[in-house]
Amino acid sequence: MDKLRILAAGDLHGSADLAERLAKLAKKEKVDLVVLAGDIAGFGGESEEVLKPFKRKRQKICFVPGNWDAFEDLEIFKNDAKSIHHYYVSYKGVGILGVGNPDWKLSLDDSDFELIEKNFKRMKPRKRILVSHLHPKGTRAEFSGFEGDEILRKITEKFQPDILISGHIHEAEGIEDKIGKTRVIQVGRKGKIIEV
Repeated sequence: MDKLRILAAGDLHGSADLAERLAKLAKKEKVDLVVLAGDIAGFGGESEEVLKPFKRKRQKICFVPGNWDAFEDLEIFKNDAKSIHHYYVSYKGVGILGVGNPDWKLSLDDSDFELIEKNFKRMKPRKRILVSHLHPKGTRAEFSGFEGDEILRKITEKFQPDILISGHIHEAEGIEDKIGKTRVIQVGRKGKIIEV
């Protein structure tokens, strides 16, 4: 079976110019899917246009919301992309599950854990990716002074997805870590090509 090629990015903060650059990179790299790890929206009005460059290039996009993304933004983004917040999708035999934190929610809670657990149990693909805006507790992204999320750590330890993609900490872009067998990848505005 062919590998799934992903362009993973995050923290666009309403920049259609950045989205255009990432869409060009996705086309050049012949990716199957663009995965956005939250904070897609920016200051007033930019939300409606930010995903259009991907849409114009007919790229498949899935996303989780970040703390900058209001519930109203999510409805706008759903016109151009697939929300995987508390949901999962499958592409080329890889299950991709998401948990976001819209409207300035800066930690996950037991209800997030229960929904993620339910979806992990329903997922059929053996290869699995978890996408979160937040980073897990006890990883190298904590150098920033922002503690990682305890529930996300618990989810990762219990279900051991092949890859965990997260954003949020701009300065941590490019940092990789391990939690058990899970490869933890911090993504950001430059984007990262990942093959699964």
